[in-house]
Amino acid sequence: MFTGCLPFFGLQIVLGVALAAAFRGNRILAAAGTWISNPLTTLPICWMNYQLGVLLIGPGPAWPGHDQLDPERLSDLGWAFSSRLMLGSVVVGLLAAAVVGLGCWRWLHHKERQSGLERR
Repeated sequence: MFTGCLPFFGLQIVLGVALAAAFRGNRILAAAGTWISNPLTTLPICWMNYQLGVLLIGPGPAWPGHDQLDPERLSDLGWAFSSRLMLGSVVVGLLAAAVVGLGCWRWLHHKERQSGLERR
């Protein structure tokens, strides 16, 4: 979930699997978690992340027009834009990973307890 919120188009799965390997996590689930970012959700996620970055850092450049939103041209927008987008992306990614991770852990714990009661 964390790397799926980052604006590294095309590298999100690779980064997610690498982080899962480094932290001894499930690599398949890490790859699947990046699918939060897909052609339908990428623009809304990036917009929300940028807005959060603006809220945390302060006003920055206006959200770019449609012609500037392809991945190759995002780097042309400069540090003022990129810093806000990255900060917002990291914060949202950490929150999403924590919420989903805790939710999965609780669900698995519940299933484990439930199966233990059925065996008795």
